[in-house]
Amino acid sequence: MQVKDVMIKDVVTISPFAKLREALSLLKSKNIKSLVVEKQSDSDAYGLITYTNVLKTVIAEDGDIDLLNVYDICAKPALAVGASLSLKQCAAMMVQQHVKRLLVLKDNELEGFVTMDDIMGELLKKVD
Repeated sequence: MQVKDVMIKDVVTISPFAKLREALSLLKSKNIKSLVVEKQSDSDAYGLITYTNVLKTVIAEDGDIDLLNVYDICAKPALAVGASLSLKQCAAMMVQQHVKRLLVLKDNELEGFVTMDDIMGELLKKVD
């Protein structure tokens, strides 16, 4: 099985210049745990903002959601894989890099993303 078989294609993105409050509002309204941070040029990299980034910055470090921009706390460049990569290799990368989400890119353009939950969902389908 390959990444393309389980990846999420309906990806929610946000500008790196958006305030953190806007990102939190989007996470809440869409009931999701991460946003892809848009690139600013064709040769730029995508970023990723997750609950972990927010918790670390806002709760642990007393950051202000009205003063911070998304680019202040996002992970950039975000780790990425190709859609034809095997789920086994994708899972190994997640474990090695200690991440729960990877972007799926083709020619540096966003195709989707894959999460540990997506991979575990496939594994659990095989368990009786």
